[in-house]
Amino acid sequence: MVVSPAVATRAAVVGRTGDGVSDAKASKASKASKPAAASVAELLAYALTYPEAWEDNPWGERVAKVGKKVFVFLGVPSEGEVGVSVKLPESADMALSLPFASPTGYGLGKAGWVTARFVKGEEVPHDLIEAWIGESYRAVAPKKLVAGLGAASPEAPKKRARATAAKRKAPPPAAKKPARAK
Repeated sequence: MVVSPAVATRAAVVGRTGDGVSDAKASKASKASKPAAASVAELLAYALTYPEAWEDNPWGERVAKVGKKVFVFLGVPSEGEVGVSVKLPESADMALSLPFASPTGYGLGKAGWVTARFVKGEEVPHDLIEAWIGESYRAVAPKKLVAGLGAASPEAPKKRARATAAKRKAPPPAAKKPARAK
């Protein structure tokens, strides 16, 4: 079953799978939530699993980039606090309804960037943040890299539709009828 990032985000928030079954038992065995101290390194490691992703430290912040573009801001390292900013073109509205999320500063919020902040002692919902990292990567990465991710990519169907439309030829112009002889 292919699940869009927006659906995965909703499922992670409400604690349900696509078939409506509660994940309460599964989440105990999974990495659904972790203390903030371990989270930044694990989220960065997850982000770096994407094709051509790499770590950078502009402005003293830890970020994950694809090419020259940032797709995850992980903030300035601090004791026990986690701040994650991602671009969410599909699920920003839903994300902003959560108590720990807000539009990213410096005008990035207007472009769909969302920041999630967790203070020391709060649990970080890893499954949710990882779904957001995936959505952000797909929004920022070059289309050829996104296409290589497979059918789960939200961009794949759009790309195919555009390619099909581009191959269609414009209808031929109406042929002029020969003038009648009088």
